[in-house]
Amino acid sequence: MGSPILPDLGTEILIPVCAIIGIGFSLFQWLLVSKVKLTPGSAASNNSGGAGKNGHGDYLIEEEEGLNDHNIVLKCAEIQNAISEGATSFLFTEYQYVGIFMVAFAILIFVFLGSVEGFSTKSQPCTYDPLKLCKPALATAGFSTIAFVLGAVTSVVSGFLGMKIATYANARTTLEARKGVGKAFITAFRSGAVMGFLLAANGLLVLYIAINLFKLYYGDDWEGLFEAITGYGLGGSSMALFGRVAGGIYTKAADVGADLVGKVERNIPEDDPRNPAVIADNVGDNVGDIAGMGSDLFGSYAESSCAALVVASISSFGINHEFTPMLYPLIVSSVGIIVCLLTTLFATDFFEIKAVNEIEPALKNQLIISTVLMTIGVAIVSWIALPSSFTIFNFGTQKVVKNWQLFLCVAVGLWAGLVIGFVTEYYTSNAYSPVQDVADSCRTGAATNVIFGLALGYKSVIIPIFAIAVSIFVSFSFAAMYGIAVAALGMLSTIATGLAIDAYGPISDNAGGIAEMAGMSHRIRERTDALDAAGNTTAAIGKGFAIGSAALVSLALFGAFVSRAAISTVDVLTPKVFIGLIVGAMLPYWFSAMTMKSVGSAALKMVEEVRRQFNTIPGLMEGTAKPDYATCVKISTDASIKEMIAPGALVMLTPLIVGIFFGVETLSGVLAGSLVSGVQIAISASNTGGAWDNAKKYIEAGVSEHARSLGPKGSDPHKAAVIGDTIGDPLKDTSGPSLNILIKLMAVESLVFAPFFATHGGLLFKIF
Repeated sequence: MGSPILPDLGTEILIPVCAIIGIGFSLFQWLLVSKVKLTPGSAASNNSGGAGKNGHGDYLIEEEEGLNDHNIVLKCAEIQNAISEGATSFLFTEYQYVGIFMVAFAILIFVFLGSVEGFSTKSQPCTYDPLKLCKPALATAGFSTIAFVLGAVTSVVSGFLGMKIATYANARTTLEARKGVGKAFITAFRSGAVMGFLLAANGLLVLYIAINLFKLYYGDDWEGLFEAITGYGLGGSSMALFGRVAGGIYTKAADVGADLVGKVERNIPEDDPRNPAVIADNVGDNVGDIAGMGSDLFGSYAESSCAALVVASISSFGINHEFTPMLYPLIVSSVGIIVCLLTTLFATDFFEIKAVNEIEPALKNQLIISTVLMTIGVAIVSWIALPSSFTIFNFGTQKVVKNWQLFLCVAVGLWAGLVIGFVTEYYTSNAYSPVQDVADSCRTGAATNVIFGLALGYKSVIIPIFAIAVSIFVSFSFAAMYGIAVAALGMLSTIATGLAIDAYGPISDNAGGIAEMAGMSHRIRERTDALDAAGNTTAAIGKGFAIGSAALVSLALFGAFVSRAAISTVDVLTPKVFIGLIVGAMLPYWFSAMTMKSVGSAALKMVEEVRRQFNTIPGLMEGTAKPDYATCVKISTDASIKEMIAPGALVMLTPLIVGIFFGVETLSGVLAGSLVSGVQIAISASNTGGAWDNAKKYIEAGVSEHARSLGPKGSDPHKAAVIGDTIGDPLKDTSGPSLNILIKLMAVESLVFAPFFATHGGLLFKIF
């Protein structure tokens, strides 16, 4: 078996140091962004060292072009302030409701898990080694509850900080666009990196500290320790669900309302200050695409780490108390932070963007560079942190695994993520034929546009599913369920870069909105539009990553649940399992129906309000009167808070109801069914919406001869494209992204409650 090269002390230093470097790097990036001042005449105070990147040379160019207009700077600051206030007040309202849920659910975890041994405080024989004594179930209940609260708070903080950074950076990106597209790109990307690194490093640091604190009590009982740690993943994901659903409903209600009345009925440009829903639309980008997505990816990261740790604790690492190999998942994540740090420098410091057509390749290169560097990093980590061979728990038996096999498991997940990313890009970027075909179909109206868009979404599922299938087969063959857990971790190991690219999109979108509202020149709007179009595609790539990793994470959690619930095989031919399977497959449709209808009903109110303002406020269309932005913000806020409760309850209550009344076998069927159907719907919904959005942008930009033949803005094909984009909005930003939380959350919740379900579950089958 042998022992790893890296000593335990090395691990104890490496993980926190990498996390602190990540936090330090994000603060440094924030400092660089903050050098762009939002006060008039600030360019003069920027001459820190001659004609440097933010130096005197830029200031002179600004003056020569007559761009240093004090009024525009003040207007940008005012709009940014309105967006920031709207986003902050919405998140505070949301967190009040979510906080009540968090307390209630924490009590539920403690009561359910404590009751497994009748609230006994005596030590019990261990599940996997009855000769040893383990800590009582009451302790696991208490520590699971603490871990749940820790995960929930970290998730909320991650989302909130992301939103704060995005609203801080949006107007700064607009102002930098006056100097050229390269400067604006660097500002937007650096701001995204602040969020990416803060989230990755915080998630890692909190988990590492929690493990070490729990160890003080658990001592040698690693099985109980890592069982309790699973609460961390549950907390992270349950908050993410509410953040994603509420944020998605908010942003899309505003977006649909603004587009339908503004662009289609009134023929005014996107983000026109005369449109009453324009501030709500820009607030929505921050609460949905930034705060919701930040919590979502943090949840995936926490769960994949927890799934790997649970399986490892009952393998040779846990049984022999090998600290360094046990924390292999955390070491992989630590190296990921350093790799992403180097990768970010390629976009911000090593190469400078000078033209619009260099933006998308720069973002794609981030994915390629981080994947290549991470592969090397994982190879080194697998060599120094793992023994040459060890055993992994495999449904009751111990499977012998070599360290190079585990490296391949992580690598296959990492590269599958890249494949999913590029396939997503092919189907959603307007540089390729699928989106151009969708745009072309707008010639004959909205109906053909919708048909082509749906077909594109269904077709885009094929290759990602094969990529996920191959990674599952390879990783399971090498290292059973632990292999799948680390493959998911591999996909998420470059989370800091993925999040930076993802957050860059909404920041650029907001920058374009601010440019339009502040009345800046057409040239600046073109630059921000170019940043936004690239951001749209990268957001779709980010969603592809999130969905792919969710599939692997929930499968790993499913494996851990089956082991914990002491189910030897899941037999599809038994009616107990099959009814679960078919109901589980239905759940993503039920959930999507709820979220889509919520967006629809909120958008209905928004459209009526925007129409009312255009009809009743004299001088609004002429630009002499100001619209009432606050009412539209309130409509979105109220609708999203109210509408997030039912979908959230569906996801959180299903495992509890099935586990208590039908037992662990039926629950295993439900988890398998929801995983299989949820992944397909999530990919197709996200890609359909992304394609419709970029088909509209393709016509608006009018870069090629083909695009010009469909335009300009306001033409019939353009109106058909706007309708397609509006239908796609709730698909790509509400239902699609929320589904990956559904499949993960049900799996991790089942895992946390597995001892309770195994002891007290299946009441109906016991009666009959």
